[in-house]
Amino acid sequence: MSGNPYQDDRGNKDASITNPKGQGSMIPATGTDQAVHSKDAYLIGDSMTGGYGKNGPDILHDCTIAVEKGEIAVIVGPNGAGKSTGMKAVFGMLHLRQGAVRLGGEDITNLAPQARVRKGMGFVPQTNNIFGSMSVEENLEMGAFIREDGVQETMEQVYELFPILREKRNQPAGELSGGQRQQVAVGRALMTKPTVLMLDEPTAGVSPIVMDELFDRIIEVARTGISILMVEQNARQALEIADKGYVLVQGRNAHTGSGKELLADPEVRRSFLGG
Repeated sequence: MSGNPYQDDRGNKDASITNPKGQGSMIPATGTDQAVHSKDAYLIGDSMTGGYGKNGPDILHDCTIAVEKGEIAVIVGPNGAGKSTGMKAVFGMLHLRQGAVRLGGEDITNLAPQARVRKGMGFVPQTNNIFGSMSVEENLEMGAFIREDGVQETMEQVYELFPILREKRNQPAGELSGGQRQQVAVGRALMTKPTVLMLDEPTAGVSPIVMDELFDRIIEVARTGISILMVEQNARQALEIADKGYVLVQGRNAHTGSGKELLADPEVRRSFLGG
């Protein structure tokens, strides 16, 4: 076994990947009670209400999203439910009228996104998440812009996590397949050595095989102690690897529980997972 922290057990090889850590208790989301169990979470967007711009309408309504160290937390829900908006609010890209965001017990509500990166948050947007004209390796180097130490060890870890990137390290990232570009985007975020990795629709537009591979690598990253907060359109598959799941409807918490509990809940299955 190498010294790469991302290679601890190398994840599942089964196509139906699951997270063996899946745990938690089902908590109906009514009012603010949905947040009680996670007030002291490592990262929490607590009772968030807000929208885009200071005068824009509220999109989130008393919404709470939290993740513990080394956990995978997944945000799912119908189109227009506020999933990506909730993620952006946690990252500081949304004006909050109420609520707070805390990281490691520190209130970071008023910090800009770039300041949150320096605090340990890595964010991978759904689109426009690579520099297409730059090589794969140059993209990874760009991810290390805040680092003042050597980055070669981290880059080697990224290459071992995503071997195809080593092979294509001198190729322009814009020439890669969709799944490979997502690997570049995730790898670049990992170059900051984050404590929290936030992923907005990481499997959008990729094949089922590539989706399984990406989920497998996400499990490996979480096993190193990095917290994963992920918005995902493939709800059923994402909940299979989730320690915790949040179902949002119209910017509000509708259901919260472990991935297994949400998958087993008849109402969640009927309303959001196709039965």
